[in-house]
Amino acid sequence: MTDYPRIDVTVDVVALATVGDEQHLLVVRRGNPPFEGQWALPGGYLEVDEDLATSAARELSEETGLGVDAADLSQLGAYGTPDRDPRGRTISVAHVLRLDSMPAVKGDDDASAAQWVEVGQALDDGLAFDHEQIVRDALVRTT
Repeated sequence: MTDYPRIDVTVDVVALATVGDEQHLLVVRRGNPPFEGQWALPGGYLEVDEDLATSAARELSEETGLGVDAADLSQLGAYGTPDRDPRGRTISVAHVLRLDSMPAVKGDDDASAAQWVEVGQALDDGLAFDHEQIVRDALVRTT
């Protein structure tokens, strides 16, 4: 028991693929609350014995079938607005993956679907949590 409140740590992945003149974003449809049925970035909870990038690569693989080496991910930053997750206080460490193609993906684990969408469409349609801000930050950093 501790006198300090519990804070969860998660990871999110902004996977971007440039094909021709268009940038595409890999999104997953959430299969569970909160935001069930909404599009979001692939991600999830950090395991106790995991490095952040290893966790991000694992979550990406579990939710989309896209296997990458943790070394291919670049850490974007930490997101910790107190109300970013309705389940409780959660800090997410976001990572970016840049690809030059859109590999086949399939929703799995707690994602009911996975697909590549044009970045502008994803931002216009909206994303769960604070994922729109994370994507916008990734775009600024990678252009």
